[in-house]
Amino acid sequence: MMKFSAIRSASICLLAPCLLASGLHAEELQWYKGNTHSHTLWSDGNEFPEMVAVWYKEQGYDFLALTDHNLLSRGESWMPVPAVEARRRVKGGSTIDQYRAKFGDDWVETRSVEKKGKDAVGEVRIKGLEEFRERLEKDGKFLLIEAEEVTDRFKGHQIHINAINLSEPIKAQHGDSVVETIRNNLRAIEVDARVFGKPVLAHINHPNFHYSLTAEQLAEVLEARFMEIYNGHPGVNHLGDEKHPGDEALWDLANTIRIGKLSAPPLLGVAADDSHYYHGGDVSPGRGWVMVQSHELEADDLVGAMKQGRFYASSGVVLDKVEFDRKQRTLSLNIAAVDGVVFETRFIGTRKGTMEKAGEVLDTVDGLTPSYQMEGDELFVRAVVTSSRDHPNPSFQAQHEQAWTQPVGWRK
Repeated sequence: MMKFSAIRSASICLLAPCLLASGLHAEELQWYKGNTHSHTLWSDGNEFPEMVAVWYKEQGYDFLALTDHNLLSRGESWMPVPAVEARRRVKGGSTIDQYRAKFGDDWVETRSVEKKGKDAVGEVRIKGLEEFRERLEKDGKFLLIEAEEVTDRFKGHQIHINAINLSEPIKAQHGDSVVETIRNNLRAIEVDARVFGKPVLAHINHPNFHYSLTAEQLAEVLEARFMEIYNGHPGVNHLGDEKHPGDEALWDLANTIRIGKLSAPPLLGVAADDSHYYHGGDVSPGRGWVMVQSHELEADDLVGAMKQGRFYASSGVVLDKVEFDRKQRTLSLNIAAVDGVVFETRFIGTRKGTMEKAGEVLDTVDGLTPSYQMEGDELFVRAVVTSSRDHPNPSFQAQHEQAWTQPVGWRK
């Protein structure tokens, strides 16, 4: 497997004024592959956190954020052995036996707990991030980032926001409306960033989960800067239905409102796994990720790069270059070739005065070096590349590998 961190790009020029103008030289930047949404036994996953980290490292990822619900993986946590084994979604085998085989008997901590009037129950300790990160990071080729899925709701609307590079756990803040609930949680995350003096990335998760969020709500919360435009959980309604737009359409409509009506920056798109099950089950890892162009494999640098728009989202397609020439108003890509595979790139945007056509296809280009020159009436343009190759672990029927760039051309 090719290591993505070894790939260098000519340049990427999205939210930052320009890489070279900012003192960032393209030859100093590298692509890093990472997942910003995963769960473990600390909340509703079915695997030990260090085993989850090992899976991603062995699959060639450069970084991983463990994002369990409403907590950071710290402190003392014990779980009954039967409860651990009951979470398996495949017959046969033992989660704890596999844990022992990977890390050794000395690493796995168990105890017997006696309860009044009941037989003693064996428990196993769920270790915290600081206990195992050195073991995973010691070669300098893999990074674990402390994170949390801040999990809230307003009435029946699920409001989940991942906070990446967090310093302290954040409680769900609640609110009197969907918009206020999102806003209150984002403000709490921003307070953490200011207090501890390091960048924190907050992305709104799976907007179509229970069809909880509308494009209008996503547009209204101007504190929001990132959202998941692909989530690998098969239950998040990625494609929408006859009454609800899919995640990509939500993204385009929200950005059309933000840019066209509110004169606000667009939401940037994240792809992630939302992995829960590593022993059978359909909420599995390896479906979506981000490719971040950063100076080094370091949490603050990676988050800072994403805040400047130096990343793209992927479910399998690799881009060697993503570049927006501001003078020529041209978005250009170089797609990594794969034997026997062809690629179609759709350039998508909204033209001024055509809100009803938000996210229309402006052009379709085949081949490895697609580009689109803006004509002057577009509010923004982005690219989505679709491979002829089926996704190896699909979350919806007939899924193909894809990559999504960020919207560009929206600055006046």
